[in-house]
Amino acid sequence: MRPTASQLKTAAAEIRKDLLTLCAKETIHIGGDLSITDVMTVLWQYQMNYDPKDIKSESRDRFVLSKGHASAVTSFNQAAVGCFDKEDIMREYAADGGRFSMHSCNLVNPYVEASTGSLGHGFPIACGMAAGLRLKGNNTSRVYVVMGDGEQSEGSVWEAAMNAVHYRLGNLVAIVDFNGLEADGTIDEVTSLGDIAGKYHAFGWNTVEINGNDIEEIINAFDALPPADSDIPTVIVCHTTKGKGVSFMENQVRWHAGRLTPEQRDQAIAEIEAALAEEGEN
Repeated sequence: MRPTASQLKTAAAEIRKDLLTLCAKETIHIGGDLSITDVMTVLWQYQMNYDPKDIKSESRDRFVLSKGHASAVTSFNQAAVGCFDKEDIMREYAADGGRFSMHSCNLVNPYVEASTGSLGHGFPIACGMAAGLRLKGNNTSRVYVVMGDGEQSEGSVWEAAMNAVHYRLGNLVAIVDFNGLEADGTIDEVTSLGDIAGKYHAFGWNTVEINGNDIEEIINAFDALPPADSDIPTVIVCHTTKGKGVSFMENQVRWHAGRLTPEQRDQAIAEIEAALAEEGEN
């Protein structure tokens, strides 16, 4: 039985607290992890067909993290569905021989479908996976790929977008974390993208725009996906807040990546807990 929206909100709060705890131990890309937490929580804990006990099953859904910086939030959600223990992440992150680091690597972590990090790299891989499923006659599995908004300025993204439409990859679901900030400033300052959803629509994609920090909207977007055997790929443009849930991090380029002091960690976790409690009272 799939979790309710209320349970997913609690799960997302727990993921945020884990991220903040890790961020007091190691430098991580905390801003982008927090912006995509709600989407990742619903994707991994509600939407995807993925059995951590049978990770080579041909019937599984595939996940590619093209936005490689969001490795920590991916790992904590994988822990939540039983791939490993979250204590493993806390202990091994950035350690010699560890399975967890700034970018996901399938050479050391078998739950990673593809090593990513170079922006614009994961989306073409996801397209190839989706095409491969078609060639194998698998019309039920999906490929989900999460990208950043700054990543959309890579030419390989748009080559893949054209390819997905040409080969009718309706089993491909692209998710764009549109938080408006990248490492060097705002999207508009670095490379203005204009109407991202409109661009995908012009390329022939089924295009959905949502508040990517609203659990109910995320659930509804996934529930409304066309069948995996359809001919048109889907992109979900998620409008999010970088550093979501932590007052001193929200919309701050400074927190693209960083490390928290113990005092900052405690304040941030208290804010997450207070927000969840308030949500429960409403």
